[in-house]
Formats: sequence, structure tokens, C-alpha cells
Amino acid sequence: MSILRRLLPLFLLLSAVLPVLSQEPQRTILPDTIYVGADGKFEAEPDTAVVQFNIAAQETDLKAASERAQRAAEQVRQALRTNGIDPKQAEISSYQVSPVYDWKNPKRKLVAYRVSSNISVKVKDFSKIGPLAEQFANMDVTENQSISYTLENIDAAKAKAVEDAFHKAKSNALVVAQAGGRQLGNLVYASVDTFENIPMPVRPLGAMAKMSVGAAEAPPPTEEFSAQKITVTAHVNALFGLK
Repeated sequence: MSILRRLLPLFLLLSAVLPVLSQEPQRTILPDTIYVGADGKFEAEPDTAVVQFNIAAQETDLKAASERAQRAAEQVRQALRTNGIDPKQAEISSYQVSPVYDWKNPKRKLVAYRVSSNISVKVKDFSKIGPLAEQFANMDVTENQSISYTLENIDAAKAKAVEDAFHKAKSNALVVAQAGGRQLGNLVYASVDTFENIPMPVRPLGAMAKMSVGAAEAPPPTEEFSAQKITVTAHVNALFGLK
């Protein structure tokens, strides 16, 4: 028992020190090295637009609401075909059937049924976004339309961001080495983290398109605007030798 009591303080000390040593082995035990970190970024043009919207049909009868929602879905499929898009490319993320009550009535009277679904479609040809938005907005059962842009082929952009961060890190290391009267040696160790800045969806299209209904030759809501660029950032930590 006395031996355990003498070893306990040593055990506690090692428990506190070892994690600290393991976190930064390069900076604490390697002589003649310099450790630097830098951020880099690369702005890429998006290659995909994601058009999202809801189909919502409400009728006093559940069957009527379902049939109306089915007709609306067929309208959506036809709009996609008209613009050269296979309806199979559209994805449905939710499908809900819910009762609608009159909450002003003390007995919570059932007044209707609502059938709704959330649909998204990826578009590679950005010239199709305007016509699609207009057609969807003119349907009386579509709502909450939005557009977001993304970069599906992101690996090349990540590589550019990492390259930018590494060049900055090496440049900083070179300055410090020269200031200390040393020469920068070879890369010993490096770690990389990358991040993608996903733009927020563009303002809802439904209201914009429906406001233009009846206007002569009104341009699509996205006409002459450029898609927001995707910014990919990277952080590089690098350990260089010193000569």
C-alpha cells in the first residue's frame, strides 16, 4: 500500500505531461528546424446549380389533394423534359401528408388535407435555370424556390488552395531563416486542412417570377448575373530543416 502511495504522484505527473509532449513532437524534440503555418485560398467557378422547391397541394378531400399533387409532379417532369433534363435527375427528399385543422374552432375542426414534397434538381447548364424557375413559379402548387451553387469537381480547387498555403508557409519560413542567418532546408513534416465556403441559396425565385407574369418579354430572374464563386481555403502547417 505504501508503494502505491509513493507511485501515485509520479503517475499523475506523467498523465499530465505525456499528452502535451505527444501533441507537438516536432516542435519540442527536433533541433535545427522551423515550424510555420499559413492559410491559402482558391476561388473557383461553380460547376453545378441546385434548384430546390416544394410541391404543396391542399384540398378538403385527401384523395383530391393526392391527385392534385400527382398532377403537379407531372407538370414538373414535363418542365424538366422541355429544358432537356431527364426527370430522373430530380431528387425528392421528403413526402408528407398532413391534416389541416381550423384552430379557431374549439373542437379543432378538420378542414383539409395537405400533400407536400421537397424536390431538388442539379443543373449543369446554367442557361436553363431562368426558364426552369419561370415555369416552376407559374405552377400554382410550387413554393419556396431557391438556387444554390456548388462545386462537385472540387479536388482540383482544393489542390490549388493547398498549393497557395504551402507557398506562403515556405515564404515565411525562408524569411525567418534568413533573418536568423541560416538557410532553409528540406521539408520535414506537413499537415493540411481544407475548407469549402458553400454560398447561401439565392433569394427565393417564386415571388420574383410571379411578379413578372404578364410583363412583355420579361427576362429570367437570373439573366446577366454571374454565379457566386466557390471559395476553397486551406491551412498548411510545415516543419522545415535549417542549414
